[in-house]
Amino acid sequence: MLKNLALAFSLMLVPSSILAQDAPASETTVSEPLKTRAQDVVALLKEEKAPEDVFGPQFLASVPPAQFNAVTQQLTSQFGAAIGVESIESTGEFTANIAIRFEKAIGQGTLALSATEPHKIEGLLLRQFDAIDDSLAKIEADLAALPGKVGVYYGPISGDAPVLSINPERQFAIGSTFKLYVLAALAEDVAAGKRSWNEVIPLSQRSLPSGMMQDWPQGAPVTLHTLASMMISISDNTATDELINALGRDRIAKLVAESGHSDLSKANPFLTTRELFTLKGGAPETLEAYRTETDAQRKLKMLSELDSASVSANDVNSAFAGGPVAIDVEWFASANDLRKLFLHMNEVADDNAFAIMGINPSVQSSVRDDWEYIGYKGGSEPGVLYLTWLLTDQSGNQHILVLSWNNPDAALDNTALELIAQRILALPR
Repeated sequence: MLKNLALAFSLMLVPSSILAQDAPASETTVSEPLKTRAQDVVALLKEEKAPEDVFGPQFLASVPPAQFNAVTQQLTSQFGAAIGVESIESTGEFTANIAIRFEKAIGQGTLALSATEPHKIEGLLLRQFDAIDDSLAKIEADLAALPGKVGVYYGPISGDAPVLSINPERQFAIGSTFKLYVLAALAEDVAAGKRSWNEVIPLSQRSLPSGMMQDWPQGAPVTLHTLASMMISISDNTATDELINALGRDRIAKLVAESGHSDLSKANPFLTTRELFTLKGGAPETLEAYRTETDAQRKLKMLSELDSASVSANDVNSAFAGGPVAIDVEWFASANDLRKLFLHMNEVADDNAFAIMGINPSVQSSVRDDWEYIGYKGGSEPGVLYLTWLLTDQSGNQHILVLSWNNPDAALDNTALELIAQRILALPR
């Protein structure tokens, strides 16, 4: 929860030593085991073979058959049935780049086999899908079929003639995407000379993962640039709360208003990640009292009285075990609010903010080649998924893609929206 979401769709992440074996300069022939196992991948996707017959123990330990079958169903729902091996290019005796043809796309990735008989698959990574005969109408239909509420905006940041726009003014819970507002407030203060990226502060806040800084020593000296980079690139919650503490809740609320947020009643009070975890992982009566309170000042008082130290990661995990929990207690924005935020940042933010957004662009290399710049921030918790890209084309024109999906009644299939995002980015613009 509250984490970045990579657009890359992977069937399996394996040690880099397996999939990164470069081919010798003389390598031209594809080994028979590679040819056989590539065909086995297609058979698996067609459910003509069982995962236990094709994958080795390392793969099955990370991706059990039930999980692989669920992934297969998601792929075929998006791209149609697997048809066959489009191509296979050896990168070593037991490693290769492969392309699998589906009815609606060609999936490209890497394949790695065990070096010992019977050469079962120990690594399979399909990470790029190039659509075949896709269309805006098909994408809109697939979005409409998702349970819950969905919003999309894809087009010039100016707001002129979007390629795709669905519920652009609707307020959605946005998860960790709210961290863009923290970044914007910091970057504006830096541009105004009130702060410096090199400013060092002692680490004093503690939140729960995602991230890693919750495990750093108390009082560790960290720069504002480090905190911002961790907050955006790996969605570090402790870094986020440290910046909120340093900047002040009122300062960020001021930025939210000045950027043109369309419903400040949903934006205030501006929660820390620790406060959200405490509300949702703590006493149910406290959560219910907070979510039914309508006065922002009384809500602030309630937040000040929370015993954050009493809620652990186990408490939060237990609270979410049954699915979404009070997604009305969250951070909120519309796609158009995010568009206006980026326009505001163009005017007032130090340029380093955009460099920080580009650390983890969350797209494949083929997409990166289409753009001069890509910045990204996403967010999620059960029932909430929000993906946001700021993109600059080769002519210097800025575009934005925002995908919003909320369902208070069931956990979301994150992969479904990520795959749709990849298809949207492949549309003509």
